[in-house]
Amino acid sequence: MATRQPTPASDATSLQRWIPAPVWVIGLVLLSLMTAVNLLSVKSYGEFEYWFASIKVAAIIVFIVVGASYLFGFSSWHQTVNNLSGDHGFMPFGAMSIFAGVPTVIFAVGGAEIATIAAAESDDPGRNVASMTRSVILRVITFYVGSLFVIACIVPWASIKVGYSPFVAALETMHIPGAADIMNAIVLVAVLSALNSGLYVSSRIVFRLAERRDAPRALLTLSKSRVPRLAVLASSIVGYVAIVAAIVSPQGVFLYLVSASGAIMLFVYLSIAVSQIVIRRRLEATAPERLTFKMWLFPWLSWAVVAAIAGVLCAMGFDHALAGQLMASLASLAVVSAAYLLTRKRTHVQEFREPATNWKK
Repeated sequence: MATRQPTPASDATSLQRWIPAPVWVIGLVLLSLMTAVNLLSVKSYGEFEYWFASIKVAAIIVFIVVGASYLFGFSSWHQTVNNLSGDHGFMPFGAMSIFAGVPTVIFAVGGAEIATIAAAESDDPGRNVASMTRSVILRVITFYVGSLFVIACIVPWASIKVGYSPFVAALETMHIPGAADIMNAIVLVAVLSALNSGLYVSSRIVFRLAERRDAPRALLTLSKSRVPRLAVLASSIVGYVAIVAAIVSPQGVFLYLVSASGAIMLFVYLSIAVSQIVIRRRLEATAPERLTFKMWLFPWLSWAVVAAIAGVLCAMGFDHALAGQLMASLASLAVVSAAYLLTRKRTHVQEFREPATNWKK
Protein backbone atom coordinates (compact mmCIF):
# COMPACT_ATOMS: atom_id res chain seq x y z
CA MET A 1 0.00 0.00 0.00
CA ALA A 2 1.07 3.50 -0.55
CA THR A 3 1.93 5.34 2.56
CA ARG A 4 2.43 8.96 3.26
CA GLN A 5 5.87 10.24 4.05
CA PRO A 6 6.68 10.30 7.77
CA THR A 7 6.87 13.27 10.10
CA PRO A 8 7.86 11.48 13.33
CA ALA A 9 6.93 14.23 15.76
CA SER A 10 3.44 14.82 14.35
CA ASP A 11 2.66 11.10 14.05
CA ALA A 12 3.80 10.54 17.63
CA THR A 13 1.08 12.90 18.87
CA SER A 14 -1.63 10.41 17.92
CA LEU A 15 0.17 7.69 19.92
CA GLN A 16 0.28 9.56 23.22
CA ARG A 17 -3.00 8.02 24.38
CA TRP A 18 -1.46 4.58 23.93
CA ILE A 19 2.15 5.39 24.86
CA PRO A 20 2.35 7.78 27.87
CA ALA A 21 5.53 9.63 26.92
CA PRO A 22 6.46 13.05 25.49
CA VAL A 23 5.98 13.45 21.76
CA TRP A 24 9.67 13.95 21.07
CA VAL A 25 10.61 10.78 22.97
CA ILE A 26 8.16 8.66 20.96
CA GLY A 27 9.34 10.20 17.70
CA LEU A 28 13.00 9.74 18.60
CA VAL A 29 12.56 6.07 19.55
CA LEU A 30 10.52 5.20 16.44
CA LEU A 31 12.89 7.01 14.08
CA SER A 32 15.97 5.43 15.67
CA LEU A 33 14.42 1.97 15.44
CA MET A 34 13.61 2.27 11.74
CA THR A 35 17.01 3.81 11.00
CA ALA A 36 18.65 0.75 12.55
CA VAL A 37 16.48 -1.57 10.45
CA ASN A 38 17.45 0.23 7.23
CA LEU A 39 21.14 0.11 8.16
CA LEU A 40 21.12 -3.69 8.39
CA SER A 41 20.21 -4.78 4.85
CA VAL A 42 17.66 -4.41 2.09
CA LYS A 43 16.26 -7.77 3.21
CA SER A 44 15.61 -6.48 6.73
CA TYR A 45 13.75 -3.49 5.27
CA GLY A 46 11.70 -5.82 3.11
CA GLU A 47 10.89 -8.20 5.97
CA PHE A 48 9.71 -5.43 8.27
CA GLU A 49 7.73 -3.74 5.52
CA TYR A 50 6.12 -7.05 4.56
CA TRP A 51 4.73 -7.53 8.07
CA PHE A 52 3.80 -3.88 8.49
CA ALA A 53 1.94 -3.90 5.17
CA SER A 54 0.28 -7.23 5.97
CA ILE A 55 -1.06 -5.89 9.27
CA LYS A 56 -2.29 -2.68 7.63
CA VAL A 57 -3.95 -4.53 4.76
CA ALA A 58 -5.56 -7.05 7.11
CA ALA A 59 -6.85 -4.26 9.36
CA ILE A 60 -8.42 -2.35 6.47
CA ILE A 61 -9.96 -5.50 4.98
CA VAL A 62 -11.48 -6.36 8.36
CA PHE A 63 -12.75 -2.77 8.69
CA ILE A 64 -14.36 -2.85 5.22
CA VAL A 65 -15.95 -6.27 5.89
CA VAL A 66 -17.25 -5.22 9.32
CA GLY A 67 -18.50 -1.92 7.90
CA ALA A 68 -20.24 -3.60 4.97
CA SER A 69 -21.82 -6.14 7.35
CA TYR A 70 -23.10 -3.30 9.51
CA LEU A 71 -24.57 -1.47 6.52
CA PHE A 72 -26.36 -4.53 5.18
CA GLY A 73 -27.33 -6.06 8.51
CA PHE A 74 -27.82 -3.34 11.12
CA SER A 75 -28.27 -0.10 9.21
CA SER A 76 -31.23 0.89 7.04
CA TRP A 77 -30.83 1.81 3.38
CA HIS A 78 -32.53 5.14 4.10
CA GLN A 79 -29.91 6.00 6.75
CA THR A 80 -27.04 5.15 4.36
CA VAL A 81 -28.48 7.29 1.56
CA ASN A 82 -29.06 10.15 3.99
CA ASN A 83 -25.44 9.97 5.20
CA LEU A 84 -24.24 10.31 1.59
CA SER A 85 -26.69 12.94 0.38
CA GLY A 86 -27.87 14.70 3.54
CA ASP A 87 -26.75 18.09 4.85
CA HIS A 88 -26.73 19.84 1.44
CA GLY A 89 -25.52 16.87 -0.56
CA PHE A 90 -22.15 15.45 -1.51
CA MET A 91 -20.37 18.81 -1.97
CA PRO A 92 -21.97 21.13 0.63
CA PHE A 93 -19.13 23.66 0.39
CA GLY A 94 -18.98 23.76 -3.40
CA ALA A 95 -16.52 22.50 -5.98
CA MET A 96 -13.62 24.39 -4.38
CA SER A 97 -13.73 21.93 -1.49
CA ILE A 98 -12.39 19.31 -3.91
CA PHE A 99 -9.32 21.44 -4.61
CA ALA A 100 -8.91 22.04 -0.89
CA GLY A 101 -8.87 18.29 -0.27
CA VAL A 102 -6.45 17.33 -3.04
CA PRO A 103 -3.21 18.43 -1.25
CA THR A 104 -4.27 16.51 1.86
CA VAL A 105 -5.14 13.41 -0.13
CA ILE A 106 -1.91 13.57 -2.15
CA PHE A 107 0.09 13.99 1.06
CA ALA A 108 -1.75 11.06 2.69
CA VAL A 109 -1.16 8.60 -0.16
CA GLY A 110 2.23 9.98 -1.19
CA GLY A 111 4.73 7.19 -1.40
CA ALA A 112 3.32 5.10 -4.22
CA GLU A 113 6.59 5.64 -6.07
CA ILE A 114 8.41 3.72 -3.33
CA ALA A 115 7.21 0.46 -4.89
CA THR A 116 8.93 1.22 -8.18
CA ILE A 117 12.17 2.24 -6.47
CA ALA A 118 12.21 -1.01 -4.50
CA ALA A 119 11.36 -3.04 -7.60
CA ALA A 120 14.30 -1.44 -9.41
CA GLU A 121 16.64 -3.35 -7.07
CA SER A 122 15.07 -6.71 -7.97
CA ASP A 123 16.39 -9.28 -10.45
CA ASP A 124 13.98 -8.21 -13.21
CA PRO A 125 13.44 -4.45 -12.71
CA GLY A 126 11.47 -3.80 -15.89
CA ARG A 127 8.80 -6.41 -15.30
CA ASN A 128 8.61 -5.84 -11.54
CA VAL A 129 8.24 -2.06 -11.83
CA ALA A 130 5.30 -2.50 -14.23
CA SER A 131 3.74 -5.13 -11.98
CA MET A 132 4.14 -3.05 -8.81
CA THR A 133 2.69 0.03 -10.53
CA ARG A 134 -0.49 -1.84 -11.46
CA SER A 135 -0.64 -3.31 -7.96
CA VAL A 136 -0.36 0.10 -6.29
CA ILE A 137 -3.21 1.51 -8.39
CA LEU A 138 -5.46 -1.40 -7.42
CA ARG A 139 -4.54 -1.12 -3.74
CA VAL A 140 -5.21 2.61 -3.57
CA ILE A 141 -8.65 2.16 -5.16
CA THR A 142 -9.52 -0.82 -2.95
CA PHE A 143 -8.15 0.17 0.42
CA TYR A 144 -8.21 3.97 0.47
CA VAL A 145 -11.28 4.67 -1.64
CA GLY A 146 -13.11 1.58 -0.36
CA SER A 147 -12.55 2.31 3.32
CA LEU A 148 -13.47 5.99 2.96
CA PHE A 149 -16.67 5.06 1.11
CA VAL A 150 -17.62 2.73 3.97
CA ILE A 151 -16.94 5.53 6.48
CA ALA A 152 -19.05 7.98 4.45
CA CYS A 153 -21.93 5.48 4.43
CA ILE A 154 -21.77 4.92 8.21
CA VAL A 155 -20.91 8.35 9.63
CA PRO A 156 -22.64 11.59 8.50
CA TRP A 157 -19.99 13.99 7.21
CA ALA A 158 -21.23 16.79 9.47
CA SER A 159 -20.41 14.73 12.58
CA ILE A 160 -16.74 14.25 11.64
CA LYS A 161 -14.54 16.31 13.97
CA VAL A 162 -11.16 17.77 13.06
CA GLY A 163 -8.38 15.84 14.79
CA TYR A 164 -10.66 12.86 15.56
CA SER A 165 -10.11 9.73 13.49
CA PRO A 166 -13.06 8.98 11.16
CA PHE A 167 -12.16 5.29 11.49
CA VAL A 168 -12.68 5.52 15.25
CA ALA A 169 -15.94 7.42 14.67
CA ALA A 170 -17.16 4.66 12.36
CA LEU A 171 -16.16 1.91 14.81
CA GLU A 172 -17.92 3.73 17.65
CA THR A 173 -21.04 4.15 15.51
CA MET A 174 -20.98 0.39 14.96
CA HIS A 175 -20.53 -0.03 18.75
CA ILE A 176 -17.18 -1.84 18.44
CA PRO A 177 -15.62 -2.02 21.93
CA GLY A 178 -12.12 -0.56 22.36
CA ALA A 179 -12.31 1.28 19.01
CA ALA A 180 -9.76 3.96 20.00
CA ASP A 181 -7.23 1.41 21.27
CA ILE A 182 -7.63 -0.72 18.14
CA MET A 183 -6.94 2.27 15.91
CA ASN A 184 -3.96 3.37 18.04
CA ALA A 185 -2.36 -0.03 17.50
CA ILE A 186 -2.94 0.23 13.75
CA VAL A 187 -1.64 3.82 13.73
CA LEU A 188 1.56 2.62 15.42
CA VAL A 189 2.08 0.03 12.67
CA ALA A 190 1.30 2.63 10.00
CA VAL A 191 3.81 5.09 11.48
CA LEU A 192 6.53 2.44 11.60
CA SER A 193 5.76 1.46 8.01
CA ALA A 194 5.88 5.10 6.87
CA LEU A 195 9.21 5.66 8.61
CA ASN A 196 10.65 2.42 7.26
CA SER A 197 9.64 3.12 3.66
CA GLY A 198 10.47 6.82 3.86
CA LEU A 199 14.02 6.15 5.01
CA TYR A 200 14.50 3.50 2.36
CA VAL A 201 13.39 5.59 -0.60
CA SER A 202 15.10 8.76 0.68
CA SER A 203 18.43 6.99 1.08
CA ARG A 204 18.22 5.57 -2.45
CA ILE A 205 17.42 8.98 -3.91
CA VAL A 206 20.36 10.48 -2.02
CA PHE A 207 22.54 7.65 -3.35
CA ARG A 208 21.47 8.41 -6.92
CA LEU A 209 22.17 12.10 -6.40
CA ALA A 210 25.68 11.24 -5.26
CA GLU A 211 26.08 8.99 -8.28
CA ARG A 212 25.27 11.96 -10.53
CA ARG A 213 27.64 14.20 -8.49
CA ASP A 214 24.72 16.22 -7.09
CA ALA A 215 25.64 15.05 -3.58
CA PRO A 216 28.93 14.16 -1.85
CA ARG A 217 30.59 11.11 -3.39
CA ALA A 218 31.14 9.63 0.07
CA LEU A 219 27.46 8.72 0.08
CA LEU A 220 28.20 6.06 -2.57
CA THR A 221 29.97 3.86 -0.02
CA LEU A 222 28.24 0.49 0.43
CA SER A 223 28.41 -1.84 3.41
CA LYS A 224 29.13 -5.57 3.13
CA SER A 225 25.37 -6.13 2.87
CA ARG A 226 25.33 -3.57 0.01
CA VAL A 227 23.47 -0.91 1.99
CA PRO A 228 24.37 2.79 1.44
CA ARG A 229 24.64 3.42 5.18
CA LEU A 230 25.88 7.00 4.95
CA ALA A 231 22.93 7.78 2.67
CA VAL A 232 20.54 6.20 5.20
CA LEU A 233 22.04 8.25 8.04
CA ALA A 234 21.93 11.43 5.96
CA SER A 235 18.24 10.80 5.18
CA SER A 236 17.40 10.20 8.84
CA ILE A 237 18.82 13.62 9.76
CA VAL A 238 15.70 15.28 8.31
CA GLY A 239 13.56 13.30 10.73
CA TYR A 240 15.68 14.33 13.71
CA VAL A 241 15.48 17.97 12.59
CA ALA A 242 11.67 17.68 12.51
CA ILE A 243 11.70 16.28 16.06
CA VAL A 244 13.91 19.13 17.31
CA ALA A 245 11.70 21.66 15.53
CA ALA A 246 8.62 20.20 17.23
CA ILE A 247 10.29 20.72 20.61
CA VAL A 248 11.91 24.12 20.09
CA SER A 249 9.39 25.80 17.82
CA PRO A 250 6.15 23.83 17.38
CA GLN A 251 4.25 26.90 16.12
CA GLY A 252 7.14 28.24 14.05
CA VAL A 253 9.61 25.97 12.29
CA PHE A 254 7.64 22.77 12.76
CA LEU A 255 4.38 24.38 11.62
CA TYR A 256 6.21 25.66 8.54
CA LEU A 257 7.53 22.16 7.78
CA VAL A 258 4.02 20.71 7.99
CA SER A 259 2.53 23.50 5.87
CA ALA A 260 5.30 23.31 3.27
CA SER A 261 4.54 19.64 2.69
CA GLY A 262 1.06 20.58 1.43
CA ALA A 263 1.95 21.11 -2.22
CA ILE A 264 5.40 19.48 -2.26
CA MET A 265 3.98 16.14 -3.42
CA LEU A 266 2.11 17.95 -6.19
CA PHE A 267 5.40 19.49 -7.36
CA VAL A 268 7.05 16.06 -7.22
CA TYR A 269 4.36 14.37 -9.28
CA LEU A 270 4.28 17.30 -11.70
CA SER A 271 8.03 16.95 -12.30
CA ILE A 272 7.64 13.18 -12.76
CA ALA A 273 4.89 13.68 -15.34
CA VAL A 274 6.83 16.30 -17.30
CA SER A 275 10.05 14.25 -17.15
CA GLN A 276 8.22 11.19 -18.40
CA ILE A 277 6.90 13.12 -21.42
CA VAL A 278 10.29 14.67 -22.26
CA ILE A 279 12.34 11.47 -21.85
CA ARG A 280 9.85 9.29 -23.72
CA ARG A 281 9.75 11.76 -26.63
CA ARG A 282 13.56 11.83 -26.67
CA LEU A 283 13.82 8.05 -26.72
CA GLU A 284 11.21 7.78 -29.46
CA ALA A 285 13.49 9.90 -31.64
CA THR A 286 16.85 8.41 -30.69
CA ALA A 287 16.45 4.89 -29.26
CA PRO A 288 12.90 3.54 -29.67
CA GLU A 289 14.08 0.00 -28.83
CA ARG A 290 14.53 1.10 -25.20
CA LEU A 291 10.80 1.81 -24.86
CA THR A 292 9.82 -1.71 -23.85
CA PHE A 293 6.73 -0.60 -21.88
CA LYS A 294 3.89 1.45 -23.29
CA MET A 295 2.29 4.37 -21.49
CA TRP A 296 -1.50 4.40 -21.46
CA LEU A 297 -2.93 6.95 -23.94
CA PHE A 298 0.42 8.69 -24.34
CA PRO A 299 0.86 11.65 -24.57
CA TRP A 300 -2.71 12.82 -23.91
CA LEU A 301 -3.09 11.14 -20.52
CA SER A 302 0.28 12.50 -19.40
CA TRP A 303 -0.64 16.03 -20.43
CA ALA A 304 -4.01 15.64 -18.69
CA VAL A 305 -2.17 14.81 -15.46
CA VAL A 306 0.05 17.88 -15.88
CA ALA A 307 -3.00 20.09 -16.49
CA ALA A 308 -4.86 18.64 -13.49
CA ILE A 309 -1.93 19.22 -11.11
CA ALA A 310 -1.37 22.74 -12.45
CA GLY A 311 -5.09 23.45 -11.98
CA VAL A 312 -5.00 22.34 -8.35
CA LEU A 313 -1.93 24.50 -7.66
CA CYS A 314 -3.62 27.53 -9.21
CA ALA A 315 -6.79 26.89 -7.20
CA MET A 316 -4.72 26.73 -4.00
CA GLY A 317 -3.37 30.20 -4.76
CA PHE A 318 -6.89 31.66 -4.93
CA ASP A 319 -8.09 29.93 -1.75
CA HIS A 320 -7.28 31.91 1.39
CA ALA A 321 -7.03 28.79 3.56
CA LEU A 322 -4.58 27.07 1.17
CA ALA A 323 -2.57 30.06 -0.07
CA GLY A 324 -0.23 29.83 2.93
CA GLN A 325 0.56 26.17 2.19
CA LEU A 326 1.26 27.02 -1.44
CA MET A 327 3.58 29.89 -0.52
CA ALA A 328 5.49 27.72 1.97
CA SER A 329 5.82 24.98 -0.62
CA LEU A 330 7.00 27.44 -3.27
CA ALA A 331 9.62 28.75 -0.84
CA SER A 332 10.89 25.21 -0.26
CA LEU A 333 10.93 24.60 -4.01
CA ALA A 334 12.93 27.79 -4.54
CA VAL A 335 15.55 26.71 -2.00
CA VAL A 336 15.93 23.27 -3.59
CA SER A 337 16.09 24.78 -7.10
CA ALA A 338 18.78 27.25 -6.02
CA ALA A 339 20.82 24.44 -4.47
CA TYR A 340 20.50 22.47 -7.70
CA LEU A 341 21.67 25.37 -9.85
CA LEU A 342 24.67 25.97 -7.58
CA THR A 343 25.59 22.29 -7.77
CA ARG A 344 25.27 22.23 -11.56
CA LYS A 345 27.68 25.12 -11.81
CA ARG A 346 30.38 23.14 -10.03
CA THR A 347 30.13 19.97 -12.07
CA HIS A 348 28.85 18.89 -15.45
CA VAL A 349 26.68 15.79 -15.40
CA GLN A 350 26.07 13.73 -18.52
CA GLU A 351 22.55 12.47 -19.06
CA PHE A 352 21.90 8.73 -18.95
CA ARG A 353 25.25 8.13 -17.25
CA GLU A 354 26.07 4.46 -16.55
CA PRO A 355 25.61 3.49 -12.86
CA ALA A 356 28.58 3.49 -10.55
CA THR A 357 30.53 0.23 -10.46
CA ASN A 358 29.85 -0.36 -6.75
CA TRP A 359 26.06 -0.31 -7.13
CA LYS A 360 24.17 -3.47 -7.90
CA LYS A 361 20.76 -3.05 -9.48
